[in-house]
Amino acid sequence: MKRWLAHVTIVAYLCCLAYGVGTHALKTKAYASPAMYFIVWDMFCGWAGYSQRYHMIAEGESGQFYDVGSEPWGEFYPYGYLGRRHYDPTGNNVKRFAMNILKHTSHEPMKRVYIIEENWSKKYNIPDAYWAEKYEEPKEQHSYFYTRQILDGNGLLLNNFPNWASYQSSLIIMDNPRFLADAKRKRTFYAVNTRPLAKQEYQAPDSQHLKRSASLNGN
Repeated sequence: MKRWLAHVTIVAYLCCLAYGVGTHALKTKAYASPAMYFIVWDMFCGWAGYSQRYHMIAEGESGQFYDVGSEPWGEFYPYGYLGRRHYDPTGNNVKRFAMNILKHTSHEPMKRVYIIEENWSKKYNIPDAYWAEKYEEPKEQHSYFYTRQILDGNGLLLNNFPNWASYQSSLIIMDNPRFLADAKRKRTFYAVNTRPLAKQEYQAPDSQHLKRSASLNGN
C-alpha cells in the first residue's frame, strides 16, 4: 500500500510539473487560477544578477561633502546585515533617510544631496574559498556608480533617473540597428471614426453672452 501511495505521489508530481512547463511553453492558462502559482516556473523571476547599495552624499555651501547615508545614532538592520535604506530598489523612499539624518544633526547649510546607486555582479558575494574553486581569475570586484537622484538642501527633488539596470537596458535597445530601423519605418496608429457626425444647427450668441465675454477679456 505504501509503495502504491509513493508511486501515485510521484506520478501526480510529474504530471503537475509537466503541465506547468507546458503552459509556459504554449503561453496559455499560466495564470488561470491562484493554484497555478505552485506549478508554474516563476519562482525566481524577480531576482537580479547585481547587488545594489545606496550612498547618500550631501554638499555643503563651503564645498565640503558629507556622508549622510549612515545614521550617527546607529544603523538599523531589519532582516540581516544590510541597513534599511538598501531595501528600497525603486528609490521611492531612500531620500527620506538622507533628509532625516540632516534634520537631526548639526551641520552647515546644504546645497545639494546626491543619491548614488552602486551595483556589482552577485557572483562576487561568494566567499574567497568558493571563488578559488570555481574561477581561475582573481577575485577583483568592479562596482558601477550611478547617480539616481539629486535633491536641493530642503529635500526638493531636482533630478530623478531610472535605476542602473533600466538605464543599461535602454542603452542596449538604442544600440540595436534593427530596432532603430523599425522605429523609423513604423508610423503612429491613429483611430478614425468612420461614422458621420450628426449635423448641429448653428446658434448665434445673444447680446448678453457677448457682453459677458467682453467683460472677461477686459474690453
